[in-house]
Amino acid sequence: MDIAHRDTDQQTPAEQRRRELLEAADRVVLRDGPKASMNAIAAEAGITKPILYRHFGDKGGLYRALAIRHTDALLAALRAALDAPSDRRRRVESTLDTYLASIEALPQVYRFLMHPAEESHQTEQGFDVGRHSAPLLRRMGEELGQVIAERVDLGPGAEAQARIWGHGIVGMMHAAGDWWLGERPCSREDLVRSLADLLWGRLAQAQDLPGGPGF
Repeated sequence: MDIAHRDTDQQTPAEQRRRELLEAADRVVLRDGPKASMNAIAAEAGITKPILYRHFGDKGGLYRALAIRHTDALLAALRAALDAPSDRRRRVESTLDTYLASIEALPQVYRFLMHPAEESHQTEQGFDVGRHSAPLLRRMGEELGQVIAERVDLGPGAEAQARIWGHGIVGMMHAAGDWWLGERPCSREDLVRSLADLLWGRLAQAQDLPGGPGF
């Protein structure tokens, strides 16, 4: 039995049902993007909207669950790129490319998480995407800052410096990726190379922490 099956077998019925509902929500988001509604998700899952509310509370609760689901997968992929057996410049480029490839592969999911359609505000009262997307980006910034702190010798004030770098890099990736996904002014490879050039100055000079996993 593989790990996925063991994890599924260990879930309680409520956890399994919640996972099934999130999978149904994912299918609707992949189809409808920012216009995905609680009504459509409930219909996809074969339940009524009150039952969906019972599991997630409201659209904000469902959004947070989907955001955690996709952010967990993205962070795992970013860590794998950072741990790849390569030189630092290539790992930086690979990490940037991993983020951009993820939003390119699932643009409807990205737009649902970051750019809800106006219709969603009209039909799902009380849902404010900005209130929910900001913690998602903040979590990514903190995670990346922790990775940097574990790997790079930044000298005095290293912890604060690592957090600055983490949030700055995530902000840059998000803003540049959002612009690129909407306009496609260049290839993904060109964007990765340009962003890596922008980051490379201090990163090229900093030494790895002794005994750390390296960066």
